[in-house]
Amino acid sequence: MTGLDELTQGLSGALARIGLPAPEGLERLSGGANMESWRFRAGNETCVLRRAPSLEMMAGRPMDHAGEVQVVCAARAAGVMTPEVLVELEPGDGIGSGYVMRAISGSPDPNAFLAEADPAVAIRDIARELVTVHRTDIAGLPAPLMDTAQALGELRRRFLEYGGDRPILALALKWLEANLPPPVAPRLVHGDFRLGNLMFEHGRLTGVLDWELAHLGDWHEDLAFGCMTVWRFSRPDRPGYGLTSIEELARAYEEAGGDTFDPARFRFWTIYRTFWWALGCLQMGGYWRDGHDRSVERVVVARRTAEQELDLLLLLEDLAPEEERKRPLPPATEPLQPGTGEPSGAEILTAISEWLASDIKPLVSGRGTFDLAVARNALGIVAREIEQRPVATDAALTAEIMAGQADLATPGLLARLRRMALAKLTADMPKYPALAAARSKWANETERGTA
Repeated sequence: MTGLDELTQGLSGALARIGLPAPEGLERLSGGANMESWRFRAGNETCVLRRAPSLEMMAGRPMDHAGEVQVVCAARAAGVMTPEVLVELEPGDGIGSGYVMRAISGSPDPNAFLAEADPAVAIRDIARELVTVHRTDIAGLPAPLMDTAQALGELRRRFLEYGGDRPILALALKWLEANLPPPVAPRLVHGDFRLGNLMFEHGRLTGVLDWELAHLGDWHEDLAFGCMTVWRFSRPDRPGYGLTSIEELARAYEEAGGDTFDPARFRFWTIYRTFWWALGCLQMGGYWRDGHDRSVERVVVARRTAEQELDLLLLLEDLAPEEERKRPLPPATEPLQPGTGEPSGAEILTAISEWLASDIKPLVSGRGTFDLAVARNALGIVAREIEQRPVATDAALTAEIMAGQADLATPGLLARLRRMALAKLTADMPKYPALAAARSKWANETERGTA
């Protein structure tokens, strides 16, 4: 990891190449599962440095930061509201790979935006930017061309590499392989176009950030990714970017000059990217284990796989026969009961979390506040895991699904997977907004089935 003094020195050299003074007020911004973002002042300019935490994290990526800069500049020239790139880092700067941008006004906070935005206006802003991205001239761009079949094969390889023992993910993979859409004329795809990567001010869109996943492919992928349940934040009931319906999003996209929306392609990409993000979360654990990023945030993000498993089951369960959808859930595992002797491991973790909140939280600010919240989240995950003993893996069942010997028509399988998803997510991320909705939905279906 680069120290603050080293980062300041290296950044000073990069800024000098464009006539800007040394940085002041360097502040690490929260968020960013893969890349670091640092906000600072350089004379009269407010800037943001985007960089990889380690050069190892850039190894094997289909596009390096130099290519990313070319894509950002092309999108900006096409009219996309993306920040202006000021300077790229060079090896001699000694602070890794990345580039400096001019900061833009607004905030990426999804919940603040959802609370103040006029949905009808905001969805038109989003649709306009999506269309502009997809109309960007791709001639000469270094963005990789996505072959969907090849990419899906790579996801299969990764699934097996990460253990290949999660039955809900196996169901999704089998569905994707059976429903591969035919190729389309490639467009520029942002690849991470969602709330959290969009800047807003007074409910209006002001910028599109984080282009590291940009590629050439099917534009439906961008629409689908932003509509995933995980990116609706406090509004899981509004599938169109937490603002509206899918139908309204499609209408806004077409009215902004986009191509005709295809619901079947949209469904494929929704399931594909949900599966992709589940594997991405698992991959975070690998980054931590390999020493590329030993942050607490990295291991906590890795536990978000449970969110995607619940979402995948909700996306796929309509394929099950009606009698399976109405089948009661198997009983939940009884949580461990607190004893009367020495405190349990879960109670000790709770005590540490309470101490952090009461004694340490008042002493930190900025990025430290975010890191503290992540640490307390991590302690909660472990405490609940000790108490509730959830199970997310089943190698034998996964093998049966992969071999086509079990599917959602198999008696009792859907109910078993529902219970598995609920138990794991209750331990890992109990505040995930879709969890309460899933509990209610499945309880109601069970009641109808036994009426």
